[in-house]
Amino acid sequence: MSAISRMRDPPAIVLVRPQLGENIGKAARAMLNFGLTEMRLVSPRDGWPNPSAGPAASGADVVLDQAQVFESVADAVADCAHVYATTVRKRGVTKPVMRPDEAAQAIHRDPGKSAILFGPERSGLETEDVALARTILTVPINPDFGSLNLAQAVILCAYEWSKAVDLVQPTQEELLPPAPQGELDGLIEHLEGMLEPNGYFRPQSRAAATRKTLRSLLTKPGWNHLEVRTLRGVLSALQRGTHRTDD
Repeated sequence: MSAISRMRDPPAIVLVRPQLGENIGKAARAMLNFGLTEMRLVSPRDGWPNPSAGPAASGADVVLDQAQVFESVADAVADCAHVYATTVRKRGVTKPVMRPDEAAQAIHRDPGKSAILFGPERSGLETEDVALARTILTVPINPDFGSLNLAQAVILCAYEWSKAVDLVQPTQEELLPPAPQGELDGLIEHLEGMLEPNGYFRPQSRAAATRKTLRSLLTKPGWNHLEVRTLRGVLSALQRGTHRTDD
C-alpha cells in the first residue's frame, strides 16, 4: 500500500467555474505531482469533459477521469468539514486566515474531509464563494504583482500538503564505483607514453615533477571504470591518427 493511500482524507481540490480546459489539465498535473487525485469542478465554463484538458494534464489522466462536476460550490463541499478559500484579496468577510503550510498542517491534523477552493482564472472566487468557506487561505506574495495562475496556486497548496506524506524521491542514476587503481595507472602510462616522444617531459630536470603533477591531475576526479575506458579510447584514437600522419 502506498504512503498516499494510507493518509487520512486527502483534501479535495475544487475548481470553481474554471474557464479553460487547458488550465484544468494543468491543475490536474500539479495535483498528481504531489499525490492529490480528487478534483471537483463547479460549473466549468466549457462543460465537461473538455478535450483540451487531457494534453495539458501530461499523463495525469487518473485525476481527470475521476473528476466530479457540481452545479454549485455548496454542493461541491457539502460533505466537507473544513473548507479553505484561496484568495489574495480582501472580501469584507471576517474569517481566519492561513498560509498554505498552516492549512496543510490543519488538514493533516483535523479529522473530517477538507476542500480547497480555487476561483476562475480571471476574477478569482466571488464573495459568495468565500462566504461558504471556514478559512481563507492566502499566500504571502509581492504586493506589486500578486498574480498566480490556476496551476501555480494549486501546486503551492498541494506541495505544502505533501510535506507530511512520505513521497518517494525520484530515483537518481546509480553512480559507478571508482575505477581500480590498476586501470587508472594504465590510463596514466598510456598518456605518458604518448607525451614522451613529443617532448612533454622536458627539460629532464623537471620530468619527475611534471609526471607527479600529471598523476595528481588525473587521480583527482575519481574516474569510474567507464570513464577510464572512454579516455583510453580517446588516447588510442589520437595515437592512431598520429601514426597515420607519420606514414
